[in-house]
Amino acid sequence: MPTVLITGTSTGIGRVTTECLAAKGWRVFATMRDLAKKGALERALKKARLESHVTILQLDVNDPASIQAAIAAILAETGNALDAVVHNAGVAVAGAHEDMPDADIRRVMETNFFGVLALTRAVLPTFRAQRRGRVVLVSSQAAFAGQPANSIYCASKWALEGWAESIAFELDGFGIHAILVEPGPYRTEIWRSTPRILPKDSEYLPWLEQVFRGADRHEAKTARDPKEVADVIAEALAAKSPKFRYPVGFFARLDHFLRGKIPTRFIRRGTTRYLGIPRTR
Repeated sequence: MPTVLITGTSTGIGRVTTECLAAKGWRVFATMRDLAKKGALERALKKARLESHVTILQLDVNDPASIQAAIAAILAETGNALDAVVHNAGVAVAGAHEDMPDADIRRVMETNFFGVLALTRAVLPTFRAQRRGRVVLVSSQAAFAGQPANSIYCASKWALEGWAESIAFELDGFGIHAILVEPGPYRTEIWRSTPRILPKDSEYLPWLEQVFRGADRHEAKTARDPKEVADVIAEALAAKSPKFRYPVGFFARLDHFLRGKIPTRFIRRGTTRYLGIPRTR
């Protein structure tokens, strides 16, 4: 039974991926920062009769002690073996950069980027000893083009992709694959839980309100079932020779295609027109 560690499994893509991989015969170590939020996952696993395939553990990617404790528990249970890690934990904060609290900026980068680096460093000794392993990174359509009022989230995903492209050189000689899964809009809790920074005295307030209205329309109209993303993750884990990038959904594939082919100024104009916000000069 192959083994996989998944982060951020209390909701959304992480929870659905846990169910998907367990159903396909994986031994899943489903981790989350707050174990008080494990109820929905436990109910879903019980309904599908998959409880025996999944162990739920506490893991906060921003806490080195938490990472080490989780890895130690997993390796003790598997006999020092682990086939893959799926980096899914992520957060976002929306607003104009000038209005953004520094603490929120750092929280996004710590979780979406530095937390991935720390956890990857913790699993690499096992992967190297085995001469195999999969490092799956749930990136985003936001890694292909900037998005209005979403600068720090985009920055975290761009950083993640640049790091993945670079570390792939280091891992190749050990039979370890770095894999980017890049979803477009999907129906997950992050859309509703993301703070929106809207100070009443902000110089950007009317513009931000238009951006958020347009973004909400886009999400309501286009967001799809996260099971599609879970299926792609399962495909990447099962592939004998996985691709490096897996854009998921129409909008992710579109932005992936446009990147490097269409001048950025034209992409910005198309985005502002689509969202109904003032044209970028």
